[in-house]
Amino acid sequence: MSRYSRPQRTLHWLIALLVAGVLLGGLTLGLLGFQGVTDLLGDPGRDLLYKYHKTGGLLILALMAVRLAVRIQRGKPAYDPPIAAWERKASTAVQHLLYLALFAMPVLGWLATDAADYPVEFFAWSLPQFIAKDPSLGETLYELHETVGWAIVVLLGLHVGGALKHAIIERDGVMGRIWPI
Repeated sequence: MSRYSRPQRTLHWLIALLVAGVLLGGLTLGLLGFQGVTDLLGDPGRDLLYKYHKTGGLLILALMAVRLAVRIQRGKPAYDPPIAAWERKASTAVQHLLYLALFAMPVLGWLATDAADYPVEFFAWSLPQFIAKDPSLGETLYELHETVGWAIVVLLGLHVGGALKHAIIERDGVMGRIWPI
């Protein structure tokens, strides 16, 4: 069976776990809003959720950079057995859009946070501000950040749906290419 390298598989699943956590935190923040999260978790819980949402996003950004470098260096294994051309094209499109979105999302979040004049936190450290305070720009960037977040949800649905189709219905070994063990 043709498989991704161990570093590629490890990065895939580590990023998947981080994305799930960050999306869950982002959905909580977005759906409940600042006051709703404060009412639910109190000030310390709210602040912790924001901090780890930002930290998770920055970890995803860094790991995606490593993942892209490893992917360029190691390539992509062939489908064995081959899959239909339309499936290969759809899979490639979804994967490329996910890569793009997983780079764009944390960058938009960082810039939005800067423009809104909030600290960008990575664990216990506050990172440098790259753009000046501009509440209007911050609002626009937060809206783009949210839009990309929903796009990631849709893309993940397609990605996981395709994976499940191959694992459960077709049982053709495609999942073995990326399975961690």
